[in-house]
Amino acid sequence: MIITALVILMVLLLLSVPVAATLIALALVLAELFSPFPLLNAMGDVLWSASDKYLLIAIPLFILLGEILVRTGIARGTYRSLESWMSWLPGGLLHANIGTATLFSATSGSSVATAATIGTVALPQGKEMGYDPKLFTGSIAAGGTLGIMIPPSINLIVYGFLTETSIPQLFAAGLIPGLLLALMFVVGTALICIWKPSLGGPSVSHSWGERFSGLKHLVPVLTLFGIVVGSIYAGVATPTEAASLGVLGAMIIALSMGKLSVNVIVQALDGTMKTTGMIMLIIIASYFLNFVLASAGVTRELTAFLENAGLGPYSTLVLAILLYIILGFFIETLSLMVITIPIVAPILIGLGFDSVWLGILIILLIEMALITPPVGLNLYVVQGVRKGGPFSDVMKGAMPYVGIMFLMAILLVLFPQVATFLPELMK
Repeated sequence: MIITALVILMVLLLLSVPVAATLIALALVLAELFSPFPLLNAMGDVLWSASDKYLLIAIPLFILLGEILVRTGIARGTYRSLESWMSWLPGGLLHANIGTATLFSATSGSSVATAATIGTVALPQGKEMGYDPKLFTGSIAAGGTLGIMIPPSINLIVYGFLTETSIPQLFAAGLIPGLLLALMFVVGTALICIWKPSLGGPSVSHSWGERFSGLKHLVPVLTLFGIVVGSIYAGVATPTEAASLGVLGAMIIALSMGKLSVNVIVQALDGTMKTTGMIMLIIIASYFLNFVLASAGVTRELTAFLENAGLGPYSTLVLAILLYIILGFFIETLSLMVITIPIVAPILIGLGFDSVWLGILIILLIEMALITPPVGLNLYVVQGVRKGGPFSDVMKGAMPYVGIMFLMAILLVLFPQVATFLPELMK
């Protein structure tokens, strides 16, 4: 049954069938082939119960927050400010790419939105200053992945929904690993540019006056981060309520800066509806697929296979990590989450691994999938914003950051306290 499911899944994805339709079709075929029960009769109830969750309201709100920041151009000022503080490092503007992506990730919750925004701002300047396109585009694609690790994160919300794990604890757990990964990106970029300066660009020094005068451009992003994440950590708002506060705050900030208009609001709402529709269809389709898999006994088969294989907890964990790395080459990230988590997470949690820590590890592996070809979404986003040049440049430039993420995964396994420290303080 497992092999049949994988073959059908890969065939449909290779035929470019939309992900939600693929999941529903796979569920219907498996229900017909392997279940003695008329599971199709339960489809309406399962799909409704999957969509009728208060927690899921946070998803369109966080998407709307990111859309407002994109449409109002707030990220452009943030980029200029961080450029003045970070471009003296070996690699120059590459560090501004990563730093801006880090700050933008703390408000948008979306890797794709982060990569698109930073790409729009940074690529023209990098081209004008003669940067090598490979590492420059790779740093934007990799920096964008931080959007699903640093809170608020739509993918962490999805993980919490699928595993019934506390969203505030997941947000707390993602903060230190996310910032540490950003720091590792900066250090790795500097070392690469010291080793081969031609991959970077000129280091530029700015006066202290320019640096301090540019700090005002960081205020909007830091304010929104304080509103959204601060309200969650303080216990005064749920993730959904914090997302609505963030949207209200973004609109007030944009209005005070004279950047809010009817056209901006319409564009933001249009982008939000399109993205939300895609995500919600995938979630409810995967919910029905998981229902079919459980009813047909796939979970029991996998559990029995792992038990009979005689693998210990960490051997099983290594197997799961390899599974995510391999599948990440071929399956879109949100789809990868909703397909695998309901099966993999219960097995690993049952072996004694903390569900919050496991969520951060899985999100890190999902981040890797965002920049590994042939289905790395951030690679296509950056190439689309770039509007020219070979796609291989972006792929090659992202590869060093894949290696850095793998090192981060090893670090998380060896020192789980990196992710569990803040959640423990909240208990």
